Amino acid sequence: MRMWSLQNLLFTLSIPLSCVTSAAGLIHVSGYEGGEVNVSCPYGVGYESYEKYLCRNDCGYEDVLIMTTEAKKSKYSIHDARQSRVFTTTISDLTGADAGKYWCGVTRNGKDIYTEVRLDVGQDTCCDQSTKVQSYEEGSVSFSCSYESEDQNKLKYVCRGKQTSTCLQRAVITSDSQPNGQFRLTDDKTSRKFTVTISRLTKKDSGLYLCGVQHSGLDVFSAIDLEVKEWCCVRSNRLSGIVGRPVTMKCAYPPQHRNNRKFLCKGDHRDNCADIVRSQSRFTLQDDISFSFFLVTITELEAGDAGTYWCGSDSQWSPGNYTKIQLSVVFPQQTSAVMPPNTEPAISQSTHVPLKHVQDAALFYPVVFTVPAVLLILTSALVIVYKYKCRKAQGARANMNRNQSKAAEAEEVTSVEDDYENQEVVVRSRQQASKLQRTSDHCDDAGKDEQDSVYQNFTTTEEIYCNQMYITAKR
Repeated sequence: MRMWSLQNLLFTLSIPLSCVTSAAGLIHVSGYEGGEVNVSCPYGVGYESYEKYLCRNDCGYEDVLIMTTEAKKSKYSIHDARQSRVFTTTISDLTGADAGKYWCGVTRNGKDIYTEVRLDVGQDTCCDQSTKVQSYEEGSVSFSCSYESEDQNKLKYVCRGKQTSTCLQRAVITSDSQPNGQFRLTDDKTSRKFTVTISRLTKKDSGLYLCGVQHSGLDVFSAIDLEVKEWCCVRSNRLSGIVGRPVTMKCAYPPQHRNNRKFLCKGDHRDNCADIVRSQSRFTLQDDISFSFFLVTITELEAGDAGTYWCGSDSQWSPGNYTKIQLSVVFPQQTSAVMPPNTEPAISQSTHVPLKHVQDAALFYPVVFTVPAVLLILTSALVIVYKYKCRKAQGARANMNRNQSKAAEAEEVTSVEDDYENQEVVVRSRQQASKLQRTSDHCDDAGKDEQDSVYQNFTTTEEIYCNQMYITAKR
C-alpha cells in the first residue's frame, strides 16, 4: 500500500515537468508598458467543455494565473470561444516584469495539453535619438527611414507622436495604402529605405514622427523631429528712405535662377502682391548675374511707396528663393523756421540754425564789443585833458593871488612917485587874475588835494616871472 502511494506521488510530481517537454508549437506575443496584450491559445476538437488556464514557469499549482472557471483574477481575464476552439487570456497594466515564458493549458485525464507562449514587453515611448528636419510653410518636406534586409516585405508606416503602442492604429500612412493627399510613402527595397513626403506644410505639422516597421514581436521604430518655419522668415530685411531721394533694394537669388525672370511686387502677402516694376516708371531693375542678385532702384521716393515688398526669381514661390523687404519712408528734416512778422526768432536747442546765420553772427559780435571799447578810450582821454587844463588854470589863478598880496606889501614901502608903476603892475595883475578866474569857473571843485600839488609845480615859475616884472618896473 505504501509502495503504491509513493508511485502515485512520484507520478503527480512528474506532471508539471512533463508539460514543458510536451509543448506543442510556440505563440509569440508582445506588448508595451502600461498597455495590455491578448494571448490566444487554440485547442483541438472534443476539448470544448474542458477546463483551460494560463500559467508561468514550470506551471506548478502556484504558477497558475487564471482558469476558465473564473472570468477575471487580478489583472488577468480569460474567455473561451468554443465555436472557434480558442481561449484568450488578456494581461492588463503591463510592466517589464511581465515579460517572459507562459503556458496555455487544457486540463484532461492524465497529461494536460500545453502550448508555450513568449511575451515581450517594451517601453511605450520612442526614441532616445531623433533626426531633425526643417522646412517652411506651404512647402514640402521628405524624410527617409531605413530598415533591415529581413524586413523588406513587412509593413511600414508613419504616425505622429512618440507613443509606440498605438502608433500603427494612429498611422497617417502605411506602405499598403494609397497617398491620402498630404502624405505619400514610397518603399525602395533595394536601398532598404522608405521615404515619406509631406506637402502643403503648415506650422501645425511641426513635431515628432515615428517610422515603424511591423514585426511579429515588438515593432521597430525610428524618430523624425520636423520643424516647419514661417514662410516669410527665410530672408527678411528692413529699409528706410527719404521722400524725394532715391533708394535701392537688393534681392539675392540662387545661381541656377540666373535665367529666370526677376521681379518685385508690393503687398501685405505674396499671394496678393502686384508687380511694381512693370507698373511704375520710377522703379528700375538691374540684374547682376555674376554675383546672383538684382537691384531695384526707386528714383524719387514718395510717401505712398512705404509698405511690404517681395522680390524673387521663382514663379512657384519657393520660400528659399524670396526676400521680404519692409520699406519705411521719412520726410526730409526742416532746416529753417518761418517766423511771424515783427517777431524776433528765438534759437532753442531743437531749432536748426543755418550756417550763414551763424557766420554773420560771428562777424557781428566783434563789432559790437570793439565800438564801445574805442569810445571808452576816447572819453577817458578827453576827461584827462580837460582835467589837466582845469588844474593849470586853477594854479595860475592861485599864483596871481600871491602876486597881488606881494604887490600890496610893496605899495606900503614904495614912495609916492612909484605909485603909478605899482598901480600899473597891479592893474595888469588884476586883469590876468580876472581872465584866469573866468576860465577856472568851469572846473569842478572836486580833487583839490591833487590840484594843490599841481599848483605847487607852477608857483615857482610864476613867482620868478612876476618878481622879475616887478623888479624891472621898479627900475
